[in-house]
Amino acid sequence: MRSFINRRSAELKPSGIRKFFDIVSEMDDAISLGVGEPDFVTPWSIRDAAIRSVQRGLTQYTGNRGLPELRKNICRYLEERFGVRAEPDRTIVTVGASEAIDLTLRAVCEEGDEILVPEPCYVSYAPSVSLAGGTPVGVKCLSANDFVLTPSLLESAITPRTKALILAYPNNPTGAIMNAGQLEAIADVIKAHDLLVISDEIYAELTYTGRHVSIASLKDMAQRTVVINGFSKAFAMTGWRIGFVCAPPEIDEAMFKIHQYTIMCAPRMSQHAANAALAEGLADGFAVVEEMREEYARRGRFLANAFNSMGLKCFLPKGAFYVFPSVESLGVTGEQFANGLLRAHKVAVVPGSAFGDAGMYHVRCSYATSMPQLSEAIDRIEAYVRQIKN
Repeated sequence: MRSFINRRSAELKPSGIRKFFDIVSEMDDAISLGVGEPDFVTPWSIRDAAIRSVQRGLTQYTGNRGLPELRKNICRYLEERFGVRAEPDRTIVTVGASEAIDLTLRAVCEEGDEILVPEPCYVSYAPSVSLAGGTPVGVKCLSANDFVLTPSLLESAITPRTKALILAYPNNPTGAIMNAGQLEAIADVIKAHDLLVISDEIYAELTYTGRHVSIASLKDMAQRTVVINGFSKAFAMTGWRIGFVCAPPEIDEAMFKIHQYTIMCAPRMSQHAANAALAEGLADGFAVVEEMREEYARRGRFLANAFNSMGLKCFLPKGAFYVFPSVESLGVTGEQFANGLLRAHKVAVVPGSAFGDAGMYHVRCSYATSMPQLSEAIDRIEAYVRQIKN
C-alpha cells in the first residue's frame, strides 16, 4: 500500500515528543515534564458560558469566520493589549492556533519557497511548511544571545527563494522573548527583503517581563504580518481547540477559502467560551490570567535555579512555561540524557533535538505542573546527574 502514500507525508519524521508521552503513560510513578499543557482548569465562568450555550440549544454551525461578537472582541483585545489593529471581517476563528499555522502556510507556499524557521522552535513548524509544499530553513539561535533572532542571523539565512519568516516569541521550547528594540532591528531586514512574517503569539499573555510586543504593532509591519494567537495557554483551554488569525487582506482571502472547504467553522460551544474569556478579561484586566502568569514565573525561576545549581547551564525563562537546560557539560546529548533519565528515574523530559539541530545538547522541561511534582522531579534529576558524573 506504500504506493498510495503522498511523498511529503511519507518523508515526515515522527514527532520527537510523542514517543516519550507514550512511554510515560505506561509507567507507574512516572513524572512528565514533557507536556506543554497548563495544569490549571479552565476558569468556571468560561466553562459556564459553554454550558449555557448548549442549554440554550446553540449547537449549530456558526458563520465560517466565527461568531461576530467573538471576532469583535478579538480585535478589541489585540488593540488594547498589544497595539495591533485588526478588523473583524479579516479575522478567522480557527481550530486552535495549529489550524491557523496550517492555513497560513497553505495559503502562501509555492513549491520550493523557503520559509525561515528560527530554532529551537515548536516541533510542528518545519513539517507544516513541508506539507504545504515549501522548504523549511532552520536559523540557529544561540543561548549566548538569549535565543533571540538577530539581524545578522536573519540576513545570513535569506536567499532569493525566501518568502516568509515564522516568528514565535515567547518561545517554545526556550522561554525566550523579543523586546521592541530587538523586533525593530529584524523588521528592517524583513522590509528590506520584502518578506512576510507569520507571527505565532500563542504565549503572548505568558510574558514575565512587561507586556508582550507584537511585531505587527511596529511601523509598516502590520501589512506584512499574519498574527496567530489563541486561548489554549493563557486561559487553560487546550482541549477546547480554539484560536484565531488576522492577516493582510489578500492573504486572509486565500486562507478563508481553505478554511471554508476544510473546517467550515470552529466548534460553536468553544467560541462561546472564548468570547466569555475575552469579555471578562477586557472588563477586569485579565485577573485570572495574571494569577496563572505569576505562578508560572515562580515555577520557571525554581527550575532554572535548580538546573544551574546542578551545573547544567539554564536560561532563565522570560515567557511561556518551559526551561531549556544544556546537558553538554555531562558529555551527553539531550537524547541520551532524556532516555537515561526516563529509564533510571522515571522522569520524562523532551530531547532538545526535537526542536531543531540547535537543541542537540539541551532538554526541554515544561513547568505546567504543580510545585510538589516539580520538586520531586528535580530531586530525581539531580540524582541522575550525580550518577552520570560518578
